[in-house]
Amino acid sequence: MKLRLFIISIATLAVLAGCQNQQSTQSADVSVPVRVADVVKKSIYNTLIVNGTVKPEGSIELSTEAEGKYHLASNPRTSKTFKMGDRVIKGETIIKLDNKEYELSVRLESKKLNLENARQEYEKQQSLYDKGGVTMRELQNSELSYINAKLDYENADLQIDKLKVNVPFSGVIVNLPYFTPGVKVSSGTMVVEVMNYNSLIMEASFPEKFITTIETGQDAFVTNYNLKDDTLHAEITELSPAINETTRTFKGILEIDNPELKMRPGMFVKAEVIVERRDSSIVIDRDLIQRKRRGNVVYVVERNTAIEKPVNTGIETDDEVEILSGLNVGEKIVIEGYEMLSNRTKVKVQR
Repeated sequence: MKLRLFIISIATLAVLAGCQNQQSTQSADVSVPVRVADVVKKSIYNTLIVNGTVKPEGSIELSTEAEGKYHLASNPRTSKTFKMGDRVIKGETIIKLDNKEYELSVRLESKKLNLENARQEYEKQQSLYDKGGVTMRELQNSELSYINAKLDYENADLQIDKLKVNVPFSGVIVNLPYFTPGVKVSSGTMVVEVMNYNSLIMEASFPEKFITTIETGQDAFVTNYNLKDDTLHAEITELSPAINETTRTFKGILEIDNPELKMRPGMFVKAEVIVERRDSSIVIDRDLIQRKRRGNVVYVVERNTAIEKPVNTGIETDDEVEILSGLNVGEKIVIEGYEMLSNRTKVKVQR
């Protein structure tokens, strides 16, 4: 009898121990592993996407203004003759023409000497007039001779300058037709094309519904589909007040900063115009929001417990969303493991 009671006691203890182990295992299993992040404020903006082709801020084809033997000038930065792709500075000479007969007909040196003589005579007459040695008429005649000599010299200098092709603004050589050095080219021959695309211009069409939303001065980000990692800053500089009756759009001009010349004239680009912006809002990843029948919720952790927080949202982008209410700065929001949670689920925060 005692043996039977002993065996029953041992069995009972084993069953109780098994139950305790099972309860411990079940308690451990309900702690869902999660990762959390602090709720913070940052900027978020909503954009309107428009597409278009960019044009250079300045572009010019330069032609010869006189005939002469063609010579390509040297680039002072490389000590080699200019070539396509070279940067040029305003006023630099790209092409030189050799025409001795033309230079002789202009008589630049003769007119320079005549100007110097006329200047000296005028200064002499002015000194004599101050001493009463000549009349006002004589002084005025010498002044007139000096002015005419100066105009003759400046005109001759302009004529000689036609034997050079100088760039009117800084930019990049984008077209440089080849001519054999020393070959005679006629007046009016296109010899070089220069573009300035440190800034680019893009013409865009905006939907009519944004007529009161888009304003001059608004920022935009511009990318090319082949240069996805290079995003440039742009600004709306002009807007048409008229709506196109056919397309129901209005025209705008964007000026794009391109200091490193990464974007090229003629590229087809995408511009994201900022139409709505918040500079200091609670912003979270869109994926963290759980859609429930009673509304949108997120999970925060308090004392190893997941708390369901209803939230109201504002601006949304492809990746992020603004939280208008429901979250506070500094709360621990669940960023991994939220799919397995319900309100007041026990969690274990992973580091």
